[in-house]
Amino acid sequence: MKIMSGKPAKAVASPKEKEPPIELICQNRRARHEYEILHEIECGIMLHGTEVKSIREGQVSIEEAFASMRDNELWLLGCHIGELKQASVYKHPPRRVRKLLLHRRELKKFADSAKERGQTLVPLTMYFKRGLVKVQLAIARGRKLHDKREKMKKETMSKEIRQAMMPKKQLR
Repeated sequence: MKIMSGKPAKAVASPKEKEPPIELICQNRRARHEYEILHEIECGIMLHGTEVKSIREGQVSIEEAFASMRDNELWLLGCHIGELKQASVYKHPPRRVRKLLLHRRELKKFADSAKERGQTLVPLTMYFKRGLVKVQLAIARGRKLHDKREKMKKETMSKEIRQAMMPKKQLR
């Protein structure tokens, strides 16, 4: 005879369940052109007061942002989150330094590889996931001008090949 406790059984997520939808806030399009992306990681961001409302209104830019290690913590610098116009007393400075949230193991592994010469930490996208603001951060190596041109040539060549392979619409 089984004795059942009054607690409900925990729901186990099946592999068929989909991940929650991600609502894109902004992305750094220049980063994929300017840098060669080596490794990516998702991290949280610590925000204050009216910053989340400003982000929901789309008053955010990560084009000039980068991440840096200080005192074994990861910080996001250069990210612009505009002031909320409705806020009167609790306004935040638009370009303040914000802490990025990672587990210690992830932080150590990620930061050690980013310390190598010629590599930098660049934010790629900012998005909402389960109501929380997340930042996709990448370890990247800067590209030279000739590398950028070569990449553009390859992209146009592959685009032309794809267009040539597609069946053309017949005129009636």
